[in-house]
Amino acid sequence: MNLKNVLSTSLLIAVIGLSPNSFAEDISEQKLTLASCHVKGIRQQVQCGTLAVPENYTKPDGVKIDINIVVLPAIDSSKENLPFMFLAGGPGQAATELAGQIYRGFNEIRKTRDLILIDQRGTGKSHPLQCEDSLELDPYTSIPENISVSDVEQCLSLFTSDLSQYNSENSIRDFDAVRAALGHKQVHIYGGSYGTRAGLVYMRMFPESLKSVVLDSVGPIEVPIGLFGQSADQSFTKLLENCQNEQSCSTQYPDLTKEFATIKQRLSKAPVTVEIDHPRLGTHTSFTISTIKFLSTIQMQLYSMETRTLVPLLIHQAYLGNYKPLAGLIAQGEGGMGIYVGLLYNIVCNEDYPKISTEMKAQDADNNFAKGMSLDMIGLVCSTWPKYQPSADFYQTVKADIPTLIMSGELDPVTPASNGDKSHAHLPNSHHIISKNNAHIVASTPCGINIVNEFLEKQTPKELDESCLAEIPDESFMVGLNGGAATLDTANTMPTEAKE
Repeated sequence: MNLKNVLSTSLLIAVIGLSPNSFAEDISEQKLTLASCHVKGIRQQVQCGTLAVPENYTKPDGVKIDINIVVLPAIDSSKENLPFMFLAGGPGQAATELAGQIYRGFNEIRKTRDLILIDQRGTGKSHPLQCEDSLELDPYTSIPENISVSDVEQCLSLFTSDLSQYNSENSIRDFDAVRAALGHKQVHIYGGSYGTRAGLVYMRMFPESLKSVVLDSVGPIEVPIGLFGQSADQSFTKLLENCQNEQSCSTQYPDLTKEFATIKQRLSKAPVTVEIDHPRLGTHTSFTISTIKFLSTIQMQLYSMETRTLVPLLIHQAYLGNYKPLAGLIAQGEGGMGIYVGLLYNIVCNEDYPKISTEMKAQDADNNFAKGMSLDMIGLVCSTWPKYQPSADFYQTVKADIPTLIMSGELDPVTPASNGDKSHAHLPNSHHIISKNNAHIVASTPCGINIVNEFLEKQTPKELDESCLAEIPDESFMVGLNGGAATLDTANTMPTEAKE
């Protein structure tokens, strides 16, 4: 939809005096029938269904899209507890595709509560916006710098939908319609990463529908998605410090900061191509490493406490000219990260990137890790992506008086604890927990899940037992190609996302 059509739609709403939310209420009068089904990653039967909603809520008789729903039934439903709705991250993750991980990770909560998973419009089986292979580079022979405007145009050529309607607010209209169609007056919600942004929008648009809210690794509306330079640098700096504070790591890698700078300097001159055996197939493979490929691979490891243990080894081996460990990590990510790229860029390019000023870009790029890498890549895509105008209400600071638990990891490379502070400052019934030894998604640990479960039971965010956080061990690191680190608790139960 071009700018003219966006303005026309805005005028229509003003003239006839109707809010898109009023249509959402009409949709919610539908009854949703679920059927037994099987989903990937879960042996037991669960429940599945779809709800037809307007693509454009101001045109209820126009194009309809089906919203895909999976409900993981409570093990014991006798208590009739309100269900727990999961808001996936990204933007661009499909919640139902995470069902197996959620089923295991939220097992404690699932004992007495249904878990509701909804594919956000534009993901999964809810009218997906996927670029197929148009923005997917060969992970070995290609480098991210090779993405061009023509690749973006090829992706866009696959879509016939009105992209202006695939936004965060319409997604929440869908979610609330599902809530009502399932017969629930209220639900508890959990949002992780971008899911917290969606959760905040839900709190603003439909506060009466929410009994309580968990915001895990917060992406507040006031902080545009894409400003990751400072937070990634902070996370990486803490990793280097923690390595030097651990005897085995500091002994094995005494010059890690210098080695990292040397690698960046080498790669800045020209990408390096080495011949390796494919980490998974064993076939002879050319492997090309550029500055951005190296930095983005390292940055992705910063999200998880499990993979952070590998970073000093990766840097040291790359410094020695051995890129096989780096290739091994890239092999693990083959096949994508479950992100529906069309929705990712549709939201970021319209709801976030336009809010990033030149000054903000410069401040974010003033770091020693990856400078402005994230925004440079996003900017290239957004220069071509179709534009729509978010509603005037979208950027309002959320102040809903709903019991809210906010959780942040002190080592998070993408949603730092300062983000959680911003939301906590405006939510009158909130409590912000900062976990010293967590990165992205605090509920990726049994401790985090137990705190969430207690919150759901008590509904008193400021009166929770947080003592288990002190029992999460400090970072430890792998000091050799054959292992050699005192490993952390690797029972990570929740997926980290791509990122944002």
